[in-house]
Amino acid sequence: MPRKKPFSSKQKKFQLQEKRRRKRNDNDSSDDSEGEQATSSERLEVNKQPKDFAGKKNDPNRYRLHFFKESKQEVDERKLRAKTEPVIPKKLTDLEIDFETVYRPGSVLDIPKRPPWDYSMSKQQLEAREEKYFQKYVAGIMEEHTAKELSYFEMNLETWRQLWRVMEISDVLLLIVDVRTPVLHFSPALYSYVTKTLHKSMIVVINKIDLAPRALTVAWKHYLLTKFPELKIVLFSSNPSEAAYAKGGELQQQRRAFKRGKINRYNQSVGPLQLLRVCQEIVGNKVDLSSWEEKIHADPDDEVNDIDNSLPSEEKEGHEMFKDGVLTIGCVGYPNVGKSSLLNGLVGKKVVSVSKTPGHTKHFQTIFLTPTVKLCDCPGLVFPSIVDKSLQIIAGIYPIAQVRDPYSVIGYLGERINLPKLLKLKHSDIDEGDQWTAFDICEAWALKKGFLTAKAARPDAYRAANHLLRMALIGRICLCLRPPGYTADEELWLHHQETKQLSEELHKFEAKDVENESGEETTDDEFQQEKGDNSPSVSEDNSSSQEDEGERGIMGGRNPFAALAGDD
Repeated sequence: MPRKKPFSSKQKKFQLQEKRRRKRNDNDSSDDSEGEQATSSERLEVNKQPKDFAGKKNDPNRYRLHFFKESKQEVDERKLRAKTEPVIPKKLTDLEIDFETVYRPGSVLDIPKRPPWDYSMSKQQLEAREEKYFQKYVAGIMEEHTAKELSYFEMNLETWRQLWRVMEISDVLLLIVDVRTPVLHFSPALYSYVTKTLHKSMIVVINKIDLAPRALTVAWKHYLLTKFPELKIVLFSSNPSEAAYAKGGELQQQRRAFKRGKINRYNQSVGPLQLLRVCQEIVGNKVDLSSWEEKIHADPDDEVNDIDNSLPSEEKEGHEMFKDGVLTIGCVGYPNVGKSSLLNGLVGKKVVSVSKTPGHTKHFQTIFLTPTVKLCDCPGLVFPSIVDKSLQIIAGIYPIAQVRDPYSVIGYLGERINLPKLLKLKHSDIDEGDQWTAFDICEAWALKKGFLTAKAARPDAYRAANHLLRMALIGRICLCLRPPGYTADEELWLHHQETKQLSEELHKFEAKDVENESGEETTDDEFQQEKGDNSPSVSEDNSSSQEDEGERGIMGGRNPFAALAGDD
């Protein structure tokens, strides 16, 4: 072993300066070569671990997210617009979205399907065929759309292989969607492939219903059933007490929810019994699901669940439905829609780890819920679509910590939510009046939260922007999209029979300790209005927070952000 040599702090400083200089030169050369166009071939490997795990069985980089990398020029242009262009509020009707806007059914924005194979092929031959097919699939999309037009979508073949295997071995497929953006998470191409090609049943689980108004949840359910009549839909929440406590106007609900503590009890989930009924309807007498029903009504601490986190072996060609009397349920969906939380909610306790970072589930996971029910968790993946990338970031598809331009995303959010009103922000520049740019919102939030840079003590707008995006991800700032026609028929959905039934079901989970944590008593007089103002911005009357009835606002949780709950 060679002798260690002294390494002074001056030498270390010089070494770091040289490293930064080389990095700047590399970035400048790459930006010059890109020109004014975004690269269409360079990929961004999200959450890549620096250590080399190549060839090892448990490689954390194997299923990392792969997206197209944006050029520095594109990012800089968006930053400039976020600093100079004012945020103009959108109308409530602009929150309405349909499938044709996102996926364009019948176009090249299809899902990749596993090419034909048989047991005479070697592993190398099979992988080569799949790689060739996937390259052709991506090339076909790029012929019709540029990287700038496309949304983020999964370009890691290994993750798509996991989806293929889950679909092949599953008897029933669960597609989990977030109630705030269900159209974004529901791929019509996937539904068509599962039901028409594989001839299997698909159940859509509308998750996180505690984050959206009950009327909107029911409206989304009926919209999906109208578009896909054979679809089975289950409403699910791992935190039903969050929704049960909310009453009356939506903005008032959200502010009260923000004050109380976050309850995360998997054994109080809403939806497991409803999912059981749907599965019983599908399987009939082919599988005995009585043990599942007993588990739902039993104490979750009384049972021990058999968990198998290993990768499955190669399946036999021609899947046998309900083999050995076991129902295999596959769980698929986008990152951050709550697949792992749903599994924990079905089991009744934490059996798989969860994270707000997309791509946390690294590999195929199987869990025996009961001896006759097996759950398969697939890593989250992003289907090709045409939608604003800012909406994808707000939905948690892209890791917030790695967003190069968070200001434009705040601008997108500010157009649909009156952030200065809800966050009670004060404009730093009086001359600007009520004209807020996305950067102004971030600076004002940085001043309010005390986010300052280290040396100059300036408002840390970048940290504030990331903080706001994380709040939007977990539901503290809640952006809920609407199905077509919801704004005009909002009164109808508010008084719909299913809305009342859902409210009654959620109120069963209301806990007394949640009421005590709020620190205040609520009366029915505080919750008289059910319908929000249809104007593009929230009412400017600050005299009484109980009269704010906007359709956009802050959702609840533990209260480290007390500044939002009230204004001294």
